[in-house]
Amino acid sequence: MRFERFSGDDLTLSLAPARVHEAMGRGRRAFALFQAARHPGPLIWILPAHAPEMPMLAGLPQGLGARLHLLRPAGETDLLWCVEEALRAAPVGLVIAEPEKPLSLTAGRRLQLAAEAGRTTGLMLIRQEAGSNATQTRWACEPQASLGADSTLHHWSRIKNKSGTCESWVVNWHGATAAFHLVPEARQRHEPAEPPR
Repeated sequence: MRFERFSGDDLTLSLAPARVHEAMGRGRRAFALFQAARHPGPLIWILPAHAPEMPMLAGLPQGLGARLHLLRPAGETDLLWCVEEALRAAPVGLVIAEPEKPLSLTAGRRLQLAAEAGRTTGLMLIRQEAGSNATQTRWACEPQASLGADSTLHHWSRIKNKSGTCESWVVNWHGATAAFHLVPEARQRHEPAEPPR
């Protein structure tokens, strides 16, 4: 398998700043960690108090644990309040939240206004078909089988985009740093690829 290397400042998979985005699918947490590794500053992750799984320091990309602030509000109303307040907090680099219920248009719009006010990027990890029409982009994130034992492949598709195109990528990301490789489609090239730099 051949990979094309992209630097951490590549804009292909970047989230527009000061906006709220959504990710869904089995790979949404991997996508969130990937985005967290690419956003400087404090990171706030908000999930329900009764959620059975939460990010563990040992499994986070390098340097992320020191920036992580985990909030576990008791109910959905408190969760949305925490998200809104965190988005308004100017020094925050990224706010990740895991709501349990579909977001209404009103709630989605309030979060967009909070992100604009705080100049903070938000990423809502939603369940299938539970997004808000107010979101800037929506991503479908699924793990993908790989032939190599050392490969960690993800299929990330931007399925909604208010200010651009919708596209799909297969990404090789190991989770240790912000560096990644985009995997070209089969038979895309016939000549040998150059080695990574």
